Amino acid sequence: MKVTTEKNEKVANMIFASIYPHYWNRLEKHGRTKKEFHQVIEWFTGYSENELQSLIEEKVTFKMFFEKAKINPNADMIKGVVCGYRIEEIEDEFELYKQCRQMEKLIDELAKGRKMEKILRKK
Repeated sequence: MKVTTEKNEKVANMIFASIYPHYWNRLEKHGRTKKEFHQVIEWFTGYSENELQSLIEEKVTFKMFFEKAKINPNADMIKGVVCGYRIEEIEDEFELYKQCRQMEKLIDELAKGRKMEKILRKK
């Protein structure tokens, strides 16, 4: 599937705090811990647990969430399909959408029981 400007804007304006519980509920159902969840988010975004909690309380949008993030230099190693979108084929102009899908891919891998060493890509 191809990302559109409208789709990118829709995701950019979504409130991170409204999606966070959905991520967590999925992981909890699969027996993963909040510590593991936050470890994955911290690896990808650079946010500590306290910083993450502040962003949730501030009700930041995904745009603000990713603008403030320090995306891991190995994030380009996150490949695959999420919600019908092949991550590595998402165009550069839709960087925010790509980052959102990359984070979802990491959460998917965690939910599916992939080992943490594999999720936290090392070159």
